[in-house]
Amino acid sequence: MSLIVAKFGGTSLATPERVKDVAARLVEYHNQKHRVVAVVSAMGKSTDDLLKLALSINKRPPSRELDRLLATGEQASMAVLAMAIDALGVCSVSLSGRQAGIVTTSVFSKAQISEIHADRINEELDSGRIVVVAGFQGITPKGDITTLGRGGSDTTAVALAAGLKADICEIYSDVDGIYTADPRQVPRASKLKSITYEDMLELCASGSGVLQMRSVEVARNFNVVLHCRSAFSSDEGTYVREDQKSGEGESVEESIVTGIVADLSKVKVTLRGVPDRIGLAAELFTTIAEGGVMVDMIVQNISEFGTTDISFTVPESELPRLRPILDGAIEQLGAREYIIKEEMVKLSVVGAGMQSSPGIAAQMFRVLAEAGVNIDMIATSSIRISVVVGYDKVERVMQALHTAYGLDSSEDFTDTHLSAEELAAKLSKGR
Repeated sequence: MSLIVAKFGGTSLATPERVKDVAARLVEYHNQKHRVVAVVSAMGKSTDDLLKLALSINKRPPSRELDRLLATGEQASMAVLAMAIDALGVCSVSLSGRQAGIVTTSVFSKAQISEIHADRINEELDSGRIVVVAGFQGITPKGDITTLGRGGSDTTAVALAAGLKADICEIYSDVDGIYTADPRQVPRASKLKSITYEDMLELCASGSGVLQMRSVEVARNFNVVLHCRSAFSSDEGTYVREDQKSGEGESVEESIVTGIVADLSKVKVTLRGVPDRIGLAAELFTTIAEGGVMVDMIVQNISEFGTTDISFTVPESELPRLRPILDGAIEQLGAREYIIKEEMVKLSVVGAGMQSSPGIAAQMFRVLAEAGVNIDMIATSSIRISVVVGYDKVERVMQALHTAYGLDSSEDFTDTHLSAEELAAKLSKGR
């Protein structure tokens, strides 16, 4: 008898029919004598609808009240799924984050899980029930409801899997695994059978939205094996674990490069004519951090005539908060001006094999040059190379890089005439 933690995303629960399908899958596990804990996101676009409701009432809703409101989406999902399981003749119980013993920090909308008290869950499992837990939420030591940020249900599932010492944590969504690139951008993308925690973390940091980055960090820290798979298919997905070895000890993935990611959400900010003095960068980025803005890549030019330029990237969504901070920083630091360059893309090549394989960067730059693409910024880690480039030509460049690194599948994933809805359906069903 094994313990399975299974997380289901919003699209997996978007309609009554899909809820019934999820219930049937969980009951099948139960009938196979597994102990089952399900973690659920809000149904469909419930979270977006609740957020719109809040903003229609108050343009700046209090963060505590907003968390209480948004948490109700997952609570509705857990109750409905428990009802669907009961209709199939199996006992089930739904638990909110508080009832499940998920204790968090007190940072509303971006709380982190600090403790798991799983006594109630274990009691329900021992009584033979399927336990359904509301994802995305927890409770502070003072008793306030908190939420974990977008994608937080992934972190809930992985944290519970760690706390319960589950045999596996299955992450069900509308895609059937992790690919070498987004199939909507690269038709010959290949599905990976397995990927390491380190490679997955770099893909998340580079803009891949398959898993929440914090969930992968928790999985790595507690050695939780993840299985990313489709909620609409019984096909095997992609395993995220310590190494890429199969059960027979054979290497599953041999590629030097694991994947290519394009993050379309970035803008480039450049402060020009910044006085070149010790501590100025610390002042600038401390002020930005205190404003709650997340900075990604940073480049500082060599000083000339006592001044320098500092460039960095931020998500485009952060611009409303960043502009007033920059206005104040110009006066405070004595910089000449700042320039915001929109429609930029952070393009990243990721792979643990890059550490021992020279020429990966040169190959990337050559492909970009042949495509006539100018590079604005470059950043590297031991297993990642990232560049910031203009938005135009990005899909063509991604396809060229994918081919250059030998990642192409033997078949096209999709046809160019497919609509977005048809492509999403094909992604869900797999090949």
